[in-house]
Amino acid sequence: MIRSDKDMLWKVIDEEYIFKRPWLTAHKDKVKLPNGKVYDEYYVLSYPTWLNVIAETTDGLLILERQYRHAVREVSIEICAGCVEEGEKPLEGAKRELKEETGYGGGEWTELLKIAPNSSTMDNFCHCYYAKGVARISDTNFDDTEDIELLLKTKEEVFEMLKRGDFHQAMMVAPLWKYFATYCRTMIL
Repeated sequence: MIRSDKDMLWKVIDEEYIFKRPWLTAHKDKVKLPNGKVYDEYYVLSYPTWLNVIAETTDGLLILERQYRHAVREVSIEICAGCVEEGEKPLEGAKRELKEETGYGGGEWTELLKIAPNSSTMDNFCHCYYAKGVARISDTNFDDTEDIELLLKTKEEVFEMLKRGDFHQAMMVAPLWKYFATYCRTMIL
């Protein structure tokens, strides 16, 4: 028999913060499971809400970014991504990040999907957008740790990169596959 969502929820008995930083908070929860078992140490990482954007220019090219990612010690090819700032809605954050990182804006925006980066240990979501018909509207405005090179690629080039495994960031691979399955079906059939 399938239980209701409510019947599967864990009860948080206690929550102890290990550390709090602007981009990452860690806490240890004491939880009681529906079967009655109690776990004294269940660790949760709290991050801000994330976002990313598949941006297509007015002439049909997709905007990619090339930058160093220190945690994995490699230069990565990605779509535009960032965090939703306090008081901002995800779509507002996506438009801001696209302008800051690429200098592009405008166009028609659609939310492709909302995904949980790692629902077993992280409590945030990533909102993934498709922006069609963007144009250059300003200079870039990188954060202190950003050193981004822009790449303009055809859909065919990006699809080949995706099939080859050139994108290593899971929260970019998922929306790219969704984009191609939704908007470029003939390419994947």
